[in-house]
Amino acid sequence: MSYSTNRKEKSRERILKSAIELFSRHGFEKVSLGQIMKLAKMTHGAFYAHFASKEALYRASVRETLESSRAARLIKGPLSVKHLTALVANCWSLQELERKYKPGPESVLFNEIGNENAEIRTLFEASYLRTKKMLETRLVALSRLKKLPFEPDRDIIADKSRSILASLVGAVAIAKSLPDGQERQHILNAAQRNILQMLGVNESERESMLSNVEAGAEPRIAYPC
Repeated sequence: MSYSTNRKEKSRERILKSAIELFSRHGFEKVSLGQIMKLAKMTHGAFYAHFASKEALYRASVRETLESSRAARLIKGPLSVKHLTALVANCWSLQELERKYKPGPESVLFNEIGNENAEIRTLFEASYLRTKKMLETRLVALSRLKKLPFEPDRDIIADKSRSILASLVGAVAIAKSLPDGQERQHILNAAQRNILQMLGVNESERESMLSNVEAGAEPRIAYPC
């Protein structure tokens, strides 16, 4: 690879990295190309040497997010309820969402609810289906190992996955839109409590987890492996 080609590739990576960070925090509509290029420490005019449009950059950022997300990597972890609930636990504190962890496909779902842009809606669907598939894979495996309180029936698992995503995405999307910090936390706690109950986590463990989140600690529960 020539020096100029390598330099161009590194510039593209800087733009993409900045776009992923901003899009994962704020969504497609609320992020401008000027903001992305400022974060990348590049001139606005340099953008079109690397991407044809804001939509093309967003498409590339979603593809990268889907392939390298923390949520997707949970699939490779041990088969335990703890690893499954890690996806849930990491999304309840809005401060947690604002930290510079690599975003997961769930960040696309939080930010793009109701977006009317046809291309963004297609990417939203791809993110939803990928996240749902990830959940279904874990639920089936854990259910077959008798670690969940329901059978590994395909229709049951699909509905459980839909319920988890609807509660997870809806709660975070609403909470992010409210100014009242106390009400935001109540919404997140209620949604988390329902999901953990669905997964068979007992009441004392659920309340312990909620207390840790409210106190700002990393959620930890002792689960049977």
